[in-house]
Amino acid sequence: MPTYVYEVVNPDGSAGERFEVIQRMSEPTLTQHPETGEPVRRVITAANISGKWSDAEAKRTLNDDKRLGELGFTKYVKSSSGKYEKRAGDGPDLISAD
Repeated sequence: MPTYVYEVVNPDGSAGERFEVIQRMSEPTLTQHPETGEPVRRVITAANISGKWSDAEAKRTLNDDKRLGELGFTKYVKSSSGKYEKRAGDGPDLISAD
């Protein structure tokens, strides 16, 4: 089922809070907020497509230290002491300005 984005219509006609609703395509468009009863309108947004080449998959891959190492990247993270510690890949375990 698709996820639709709605926004509250303020009394002056401006856009208010946005929220998402999972609905069947055959269901009618909401006209009132399901919890507050305020008037709402559907917002047209870009489709969110997930797959091997999507932004979401790229973020997952870049946050997975093991996967980064497998792809040949080296990842360092700055520690509280100011030194960079290796989290993935080949190379020295620590990098410091000293």
